[in-house]
Amino acid sequence: MSSDNPMAFPQALRSAAPYINAHSGRICVVHIPGDVAATDAFKPLIYDLALAHSLGLKLILVLGARPQIEMRLAREQHHMPMVAGHRVTDALTLDCVREAVGQLRSEFEAALSTGLASTPMGGARIHVASGNLVTARPVGILEGVDLQFTGVLRRLDTDTIADHLGNGRIVLLGPLGYSPTGETFNLRSDDLALATAKAMRADKLVLFTDADIARGELSLNNAASNEDPIQTLALNAVRADIPRVHILNAAQDGALLRELYTRDGCGLMVSAQAFDSLHQATIDDIGGLMQLIEPLERAGVIVPRSREQLELEIERFTVMARDDTIIGCRALYPYPQEACAELACIIVAPDYQHGGRANALLNHTEQAARGMGLKRLFVLTTQTEHWFIEHGFRRGSLDELPQQRQAFYNYQRNSKVLIKDL
Repeated sequence: MSSDNPMAFPQALRSAAPYINAHSGRICVVHIPGDVAATDAFKPLIYDLALAHSLGLKLILVLGARPQIEMRLAREQHHMPMVAGHRVTDALTLDCVREAVGQLRSEFEAALSTGLASTPMGGARIHVASGNLVTARPVGILEGVDLQFTGVLRRLDTDTIADHLGNGRIVLLGPLGYSPTGETFNLRSDDLALATAKAMRADKLVLFTDADIARGELSLNNAASNEDPIQTLALNAVRADIPRVHILNAAQDGALLRELYTRDGCGLMVSAQAFDSLHQATIDDIGGLMQLIEPLERAGVIVPRSREQLELEIERFTVMARDDTIIGCRALYPYPQEACAELACIIVAPDYQHGGRANALLNHTEQAARGMGLKRLFVLTTQTEHWFIEHGFRRGSLDELPQQRQAFYNYQRNSKVLIKDL
């Protein structure tokens, strides 16, 4: 840690503490495709997985091996076609799969066994469990082609996996499954990762890729039709009741730790519902509201409010929160006799102003106003006139406000009146 800022480390550790506590004892399935295992990102990723394990995260690692298999097939000058996303696996191909998966498994186990003091795993004693935990069956015939030793998951030994996790072991699964008749089958590792997360009722599924990933959130509510295979897999996972899926670029140093142990992460997080939540403000939210509001009060953008005033008006506020941190708010003051309401104090924290959150606050406000039977919203603004006009407001006049609100109009601020019919 740089001596220029001696407080950087304790501050980072304090910030991570809520996430360490939240993830401790939780099950996380991590898919590591063969493309990632073949890069320089492999060892740092292993170190980060070991650190997450030491922080209490229960890890199930699912390994892919496609490039390693293809390399061995090329060496044998043996080409087998892909059918419906599955490799046709004959006896020679299966031998190549076994060899590739066996070597990868050995490399993972060796890396997780490192305990040299000069490495990030110094002093670590990590035990890895693997074996015949996956029962498979043949895929059969697809598009008229017999896929032979290509298989799909039939059953996962969830009890044994749970025992391994409970005893502090990392579970390692390769893309091989075994049948009760003693046959071995080649499985798609991404399908195995999804099925494992579902069977183990995992709290998280982490999907590593070597492609660039834009940081952000995706939910079933806002997902358009998607042709990206990894995003499709993630959306299928949340449809299968896996709470959160994280897509990470393995080349990004520390991606796993940043994604799991910081508020905003560094990858694409996929969930069934939007990541940010809206709820009625309570007294417990006063501190967070004041931190959000005060910079804009000092800049003269909004009218100053004392803590006492906030406490008295707290039921008028709705807050937007992310992991219990308030990142946005709005206030609604209804005038039932005039069938209208004032929208005030609509704010989104600076770091979160490019994700449609202000729109979400406005939409929520309009729904609430309609639910009260109101016909109009109005705002008084000095600096954000154009944003409101872009969202359906029109310029109005002081005469159009309720008499009670006209009486309290601040002529010094000279705010513009904007009105939206609901």
